[in-house]
Amino acid sequence: MDKSFAEKEVINEQKKSEIVVGLDIGTTKIACFVGRKNEHGKIEIIAKGKSLSLGVGRGVVENIDKTVDSILSAIKLTEKDQEGRLKIASVYVGIAGQHIKSMQHRGIYNRKDRDGEISQKDIDSFIEEMYNMVMSPGEEIITVIPQEYIVDNLNDIKEPVGMPGRRLEANFHIITGQVHNVINIRKCVDRAGLKIKDIILEPIASADAVLSDEEKEAGVVLVDIGGGTTDIAIFHNGIIRHTAVIPFGGNIITQDIREGCKILQNPAESLKVEFGCALATEAKDNEIICIPGINGRNNKEITKKNLAHIIQARMEEIIELVEYEIKNSGYHKKLNCGIVVTGGGAQLKHLPQLFEFITGMDTRIGYPNEHLANTNNLTELASPIYSTGIGLVMKGFETIKENVSMSENDDTIRGHSNPEKRGGFFDKILKSTRDFTKEFFSDDND
Repeated sequence: MDKSFAEKEVINEQKKSEIVVGLDIGTTKIACFVGRKNEHGKIEIIAKGKSLSLGVGRGVVENIDKTVDSILSAIKLTEKDQEGRLKIASVYVGIAGQHIKSMQHRGIYNRKDRDGEISQKDIDSFIEEMYNMVMSPGEEIITVIPQEYIVDNLNDIKEPVGMPGRRLEANFHIITGQVHNVINIRKCVDRAGLKIKDIILEPIASADAVLSDEEKEAGVVLVDIGGGTTDIAIFHNGIIRHTAVIPFGGNIITQDIREGCKILQNPAESLKVEFGCALATEAKDNEIICIPGINGRNNKEITKKNLAHIIQARMEEIIELVEYEIKNSGYHKKLNCGIVVTGGGAQLKHLPQLFEFITGMDTRIGYPNEHLANTNNLTELASPIYSTGIGLVMKGFETIKENVSMSENDDTIRGHSNPEKRGGFFDKILKSTRDFTKEFFSDDND
């Protein structure tokens, strides 16, 4: 069968059944999730697969070939999960890493049609102007998120469309990133034979998976502890107010255990996963863990309490950095729903108690199955390590809904972003690498 014809058949099938694929390219794992909407409009995960991430460090691609191999392994396992009935052609990809930064900016827009009402076209033009701000070399604006608008000195307007007014102002939350890091992600996905539908910020995706609309309205902090970084997103009045990336995650705790116990990386990771506790006072002094020696050397022993002391010391440092970002945001007194912790690092025992002790804020663990349809595999999806991947699927469906509502005659395949309508940094990156994609697949198309 002709490859292009088979590819079209796969895409048409995805369009018909509204299938969305999320690809989480993390520091410790590459995870792929396939979701669809059931007859009640609820999202259910029908396939998943994950592999070790061998080419990513602190959320940034460091080795393209190894990352491609890891992506291919995750995709194959996901397709195998559906016994070969599924062929993945395109994905929604997450982006994170310590190169991600954010800032607040106040913008002003003077309408050309001063006597008419503010239209959606005015809002789109205003936001597009923000994307044209001058940044440092190698740094580009990723996302512009409008917060409150001001119409002719009338403050705190959330929806200005339809209002009369000449001068439009707004507070914007602007997220930036390094161009080459995004291009490397694009290259990896292309070389794995996949098409990117959109690139989505991982903390925003995780927030969709584990937070409720009520929490976002009342004020909440999302803390996503990954392998290489800890991502923070603060919401208030239903709007994202502050984002930050802390360059420490679960891997540095493993490194501390490795150095403290003088053991290899894999046993250190196993100790953290199996016996890890974030609060030393909750660990027993008389419980001993035996660690096999290297190459016939004598076994080593460590008490659970001493292991917990190692973990707690590093977690306190991470939490103090989280607390600094919360205070730096200016919303620390407006967060009525406290902190929600997710990601692989959230699996440490007694972690919420340590967060509450240091920050004084209510803390719970965020599970990504809370907003999914009830299915047989719902319990399997309860792990916080899946928050980003499942969130990417949810954001994918949200993008589909937005694109359909923008135009019923959209000439792109359903689920694809429309660059001419949405604009922004990611679309420029996708356009700029189109020639690379054609060159890479030229042999297949001959």
